[in-house]
Amino acid sequence: MSSDLLREKVIHPISTEELERRWKAVRDVMKEKRIDFLLIQNNNDYLGGYVKWFTDMPAVHAYPVAVIFPVADEMTVFWHGSSDPRDVGPPAWLLRGVKKRINTPIMLSLNYTCTFDADKVVEELQVYKNIRVSFVNEGAVTAAFSRYIREHLTSATFVDITDEIDEIKAIKSPEEIECIKQSAWIHDEAMKACIEAIKPGIREFEVAAIGRWKCRMLGSEQQFILIGSAPPGNAFGYNSIHAMNRQLQEGDQIGILIEATDPAGYYTHLHRIVCIGKIPEDLQRQFEDEKELQALNLSMLKPGVDPMEMWKANNEFLRSRGYREETRLYAHGQGYDLVERPSFQIGETMKIKENMNVAVHPVVASNKATAILCDNYIVTATGVSECLHKTPKEIFVV
Repeated sequence: MSSDLLREKVIHPISTEELERRWKAVRDVMKEKRIDFLLIQNNNDYLGGYVKWFTDMPAVHAYPVAVIFPVADEMTVFWHGSSDPRDVGPPAWLLRGVKKRINTPIMLSLNYTCTFDADKVVEELQVYKNIRVSFVNEGAVTAAFSRYIREHLTSATFVDITDEIDEIKAIKSPEEIECIKQSAWIHDEAMKACIEAIKPGIREFEVAAIGRWKCRMLGSEQQFILIGSAPPGNAFGYNSIHAMNRQLQEGDQIGILIEATDPAGYYTHLHRIVCIGKIPEDLQRQFEDEKELQALNLSMLKPGVDPMEMWKANNEFLRSRGYREETRLYAHGQGYDLVERPSFQIGETMKIKENMNVAVHPVVASNKATAILCDNYIVTATGVSECLHKTPKEIFVV
């Protein structure tokens, strides 16, 4: 009955075999590092993919979800809901590998509730003495969660194995790669819808809404779509939906950035440029440099490479052409997180490995134009796969 409900209610549940692969890989590391329990907390499905990776259920809408992952037992999960144990959720059929579900009325907007989940975690773990515990990416959990647990699990030793878990999470299985390919196809379809909608008079947020609707209709669970625009001779930038009200005009150059998931929850992202009327000369020139720069990065992307070496080569290219250097990040892994390790920025220590899903999006920017290409690739044994996206790498004219 549970499996029937899962297939009926969830568009694309990840297979139980895939979940078991992850759990075994993590438990092997836990045994090696002598870790008894992992503690996980996320509250969104943009940059909070650990809960989804362990349970196949995303944390959403800033409501915290916590997980105890034992080295030798099934999980205990903590979700927002009624404190009455007779009214616990989510339903058991949604949570494989989970032995116990606990709810609390935690809401991050109510400061006095912010330790509710941590208090329940402590209740579950305080019966164990001298345990070794690792938070998973402690910097991303709420301060109230980690502080309360550290203060009240006084006999526990805390050890961090986040790097080891990130390494497992970054390397995709064949099943995950198929989901990622589906995500790339959804982006292509959404990009077509956005380009077809562009005309003088339409507003940026309306174009974004059309792209988001297309993603939703193809089963996407989450979407993040930005539209930036500017008159010819001016570089376009991006703002959040709060400031995407500009009305498109004849001659404009428009950037479309689509970051969405497939029905299973896997991110890719895609960026293309559209001009109304004709392509300004400055933009065309920078776009040719952009294609060359993305190709340079792709030629270097192979197992064993240090992202910092690519970072240096990327900035050397920009300097040689008189452009501003990259000071953020210009490529990164993706999975259940919109941005996942390895990231191509200062501080990254993870090396490139086969079967990573990497998005490459260098920026060639000046005061007159912005040129960006963003595409996803799977790292192979010798380099990268064909581009997962099929949208041509060109400036579109409408």
